[in-house]
Amino acid sequence: MTSAPLYVVLLHHPVYDKHGDVVATAVTNMDVHDLARIGKTYGVNGVYIATPVRALRLLAEKILEHWRSGFGAEYNETRREALALVHTVVDLDAAILEVERSAGDRPVLVATSARDANERISFAGLRSRLATSGAPHLLILGTGWGLTKEILERADLILEPIRGVADYNHLPVRAAAAIMLDRLLGSV
Repeated sequence: MTSAPLYVVLLHHPVYDKHGDVVATAVTNMDVHDLARIGKTYGVNGVYIATPVRALRLLAEKILEHWRSGFGAEYNETRREALALVHTVVDLDAAILEVERSAGDRPVLVATSARDANERISFAGLRSRLATSGAPHLLILGTGWGLTKEILERADLILEPIRGVADYNHLPVRAAAAIMLDRLLGSV
């Protein structure tokens, strides 16, 4: 069990597209549901879906409303419990403020990237840090082709990439989140 509260934010902007342009990506129903279920399974304190696109925030909120208090809340109680973790925000700064309100302190920002680079914290290193720290941590996940350079530069820590066995490295964010949270919070 960790001592540090851990939160997750899924950024839809600013992220790169396959051409290296900064874009806003679409919010997907599966990401909302699956990140909630993964977060609930591993005991995270909150999941934030961040997009500056108002229509996409409203879509996410409509999905959440259906499963929290609509027909879905009665139909699937476990889904309702998981989706209670999810909140929509405009951007990373809004997620940081929400974590501060919830945890009482500014979170340590932990960015993720599939790209190799120097000065990455290992999963074991972050797991150890979470076990001994009381400070809240915010795990920043990117959509599209990853977080922008500016987001990575804002981070206090950058987590090492997940490495598979093939010469291919483009996991769906839901799968990456599950692997990361299992390595950080799962039973050994």
